[in-house]
Amino acid sequence: MEYYAGIDVSLEWSSVCVMDGSGKIVREAKVLSEPEALIGWFGSLRSGLTRVGLEAGPLSQWLYAAMQQAGLAVELLETRHVHDAFKAMPVKSDRNDARGIAQLMRLGWFRPVHCKSIGAQEVRAVLTARKLVQTKCQDVENSLRGILRGFGLKVGKTTDRSFAGRIQELVKGQPNLETIADALLAVRAVLLREFNAFEKRVRALSRLDANARLLMSTPAVGPIVSLTYAAAIDDPARFKSSKQAGSHFGLTPKRYQSGQTDCSGRISKIGDAAVREALYHAAHVMLTKPVKGCTELKSWAMRIAKRAGMSKAKVALARKLAVIMHRMLKDGVPFNPVTKATTATV
Repeated sequence: MEYYAGIDVSLEWSSVCVMDGSGKIVREAKVLSEPEALIGWFGSLRSGLTRVGLEAGPLSQWLYAAMQQAGLAVELLETRHVHDAFKAMPVKSDRNDARGIAQLMRLGWFRPVHCKSIGAQEVRAVLTARKLVQTKCQDVENSLRGILRGFGLKVGKTTDRSFAGRIQELVKGQPNLETIADALLAVRAVLLREFNAFEKRVRALSRLDANARLLMSTPAVGPIVSLTYAAAIDDPARFKSSKQAGSHFGLTPKRYQSGQTDCSGRISKIGDAAVREALYHAAHVMLTKPVKGCTELKSWAMRIAKRAGMSKAKVALARKLAVIMHRMLKDGVPFNPVTKATTATV
């Protein structure tokens, strides 16, 4: 008899359900969300498990790696797929979710997700922290501008160096506003210092990472874009074709076809939003700045811009870059500026 298990992971406790090949529930329990506890619980079962499934989430990759190392046939499931499969359930609970995941394992109706390596997860953590600090610094600056605008004090255009001086100049002689400005400028100074430290760290990582150095041979692709993309791809061999990279990151249009109806919509925006943002930024730079070594790609995108507009051209170019950069990682060769855009998706 074959047995299948589903785990609904929570912060402290995870619901676990084991069922046989006929769909009969064999055992259920609440287990600590720790690798040792889950591995020990499964080890106490008399029969071996054909498959164990858990939904992708904050703790899932950590648990997945430990259980896989322990020899369990574990699968990491795509969150969107699991959510859609559970829409018909009238009652949502951790127990029912574990049962549902076990059923998906039994029926084979699931889409496995790649579990990224520790190195890729660490790079992504650095990039996420950098982005957070950058966003908070911008929030502080915008808040200062908004507060002073209410008193008719317009900051205007500034640089990173001149911003603090301009604020102090505007609030001079107004004690309450000086207090606000001093406090927020002190916060901004700390955020800027930490952001600059992250910038140095990111550049050091890009120099040490062979994949990032390879991707930076692409015009308009710098340390942030290269590290973001390389960490998201992690293992280029997991894609059968480079063309899949565009749809994997949500850069291909949605499509609805039924009977006589067949229409395409906007891009799906599924997958990693940080990668989409990075690729779109690279495409924007390539189309709006004098970047060398990308004549074919830029001409291809500008033809799309004349037909469909600049925004769609940037999205199309971002998708093209996703395909080209995956092929670069898979083949281990730098960007070739003489390769025509029309053949770059091979």
